[in-house]
Amino acid sequence: MPDFGSALYLGLRHPSAALGAWDALTLGRPAASADPPGSRALAAGLAQLAGAKAATLLPSTLHLFFDLLALLATEPIALLLDDACYPVARWGAEQAAARGTPLQSFAHGSSEGALRLATAAARAGRRPVLVADGYFPGAGRPPPLRAYADIARRLDGYLVLDDTQAFGLFGRAPGCGAPYGSGGGGSLRLHGLGGAHVVLGASLAKSFGAPCAVLAGDAGLVRRFEAGSATRRHSSPPSAAAILAGLGALRLNRTRGDALRARLWRLVALWRAGLARHGLAARGGGFPVQTLELAPRVDGVRLHQLLRGAGIDTVLQGEAGRATVSFLFRADHTRADIARAVGVLAACLRRPGSIANARLEVL
Repeated sequence: MPDFGSALYLGLRHPSAALGAWDALTLGRPAASADPPGSRALAAGLAQLAGAKAATLLPSTLHLFFDLLALLATEPIALLLDDACYPVARWGAEQAAARGTPLQSFAHGSSEGALRLATAAARAGRRPVLVADGYFPGAGRPPPLRAYADIARRLDGYLVLDDTQAFGLFGRAPGCGAPYGSGGGGSLRLHGLGGAHVVLGASLAKSFGAPCAVLAGDAGLVRRFEAGSATRRHSSPPSAAAILAGLGALRLNRTRGDALRARLWRLVALWRAGLARHGLAARGGGFPVQTLELAPRVDGVRLHQLLRGAGIDTVLQGEAGRATVSFLFRADHTRADIARAVGVLAACLRRPGSIANARLEVL
């Protein structure tokens, strides 16, 4: 069954035979007691890739944002969320708010709204902490991260990015030869961001296929985080297998990353061209998450069932109170996979009496 439900965008899977051996999957102690073998090397490599001064590893972005925002909240801050923030960073902000930290949201992509709230926070004696995704698949374009970073810098605050979708996919200087950019360093590289006021958190489980997370930013803040992180004191760090997968991903990224990203772009373009041949429209550029925008009379749940019954695995999602279907693309898909997905989708929409033959748009 062609799988269009996996977010391993570069197709990196790290089979056990490729990882090498380890003496123990875990040391049985938290990172505050002893960092697992390879973790410092992986963190240093990820910091260099992102263009940050330092980095540290966490088991997940849930641990990362809970600890990071709790740490920042030991000072008088105000948390200001782009309202398209992914739930994990939002949960971290909400737990800080439950302990008394002011929390407000502004409209997605509104630098004016962010500036207004940040200015009010600064006047009240609180450092503004803007929290945003580096890239939100449903939005069609990244938020104005340079404007957000400038607000944080001018008002002595922070820009905290959840870069899970962008890290490993986007990079420096996108152009005709490298539409996603080069290197895979994520939003800091793509937008030329840096400085002590910018903090990046990202899962490696998307493009890089490794189940762990990285916090990257100013060296002083990373040291402060490592000293104060409750996760590093009370939870197991990433496993030996996860660390070896991360190191393997960095090696593959250096040797094949740009080629994989270029292949992924071509596959998404092939999908979009296939839709056009069937009279279907696509918008949202070349991002590998493509969400069908169904006409009101089209039953998204039924479409998902028909696709699965025909051997095409997709993601069923709820959006604005309705069910819709997402196709996720990877660099290890084949041209035959794309042709089959387009053909089956078109056939499902033509199926009489089961689903309306409506014009679709793909985000």
